[in-house]
Amino acid sequence: MLRVGVITASDKGAQGQREDLSGTVLKELVKEIDGEVVLYAILPDDQELLAQTMKKWVDEDGLDLILTTGGTGFSLRDVTPEATIAVADRMVPGIAEVMRYESYKITPKAMLSRAVAALRKKTLIINMPGSPKACKECWAALVPALPHGIQILKGEAGECAAPTHQ
Repeated sequence: MLRVGVITASDKGAQGQREDLSGTVLKELVKEIDGEVVLYAILPDDQELLAQTMKKWVDEDGLDLILTTGGTGFSLRDVTPEATIAVADRMVPGIAEVMRYESYKITPKAMLSRAVAALRKKTLIINMPGSPKACKECWAALVPALPHGIQILKGEAGECAAPTHQ
């Protein structure tokens, strides 16, 4: 069982003015990879608070995966990628590239996403889109490789390359 945290970055959501549909979708989707959401928060679009929460969830709570939703656009209040980068040990550009690539097939607005993915210690952090529909579409693109990547990160699997036969 993977221990998962979901953070929704939304000023209106944090004030109780908007229902968190994307976070609810992510809670369901992680079950596909034997994940269980053990920590969940709706936070305002505040870079320091987002970074502090991610750092705590990794360093103190030892989560395997953190999914954020919201805060990846062009608005001046959209600071989720900056918060993620601030706590990152290493970046995982391929994850965000695949999400943008798959989303671009549906809408050219996908190129406007500033989402990132990163590693902190043995935790993978992924910035997911802010809409439930886009969360589902991007998740579908990640599922084929995500469990293996997390297993490698946790030291439970080896190389990604398929064995070659002579």
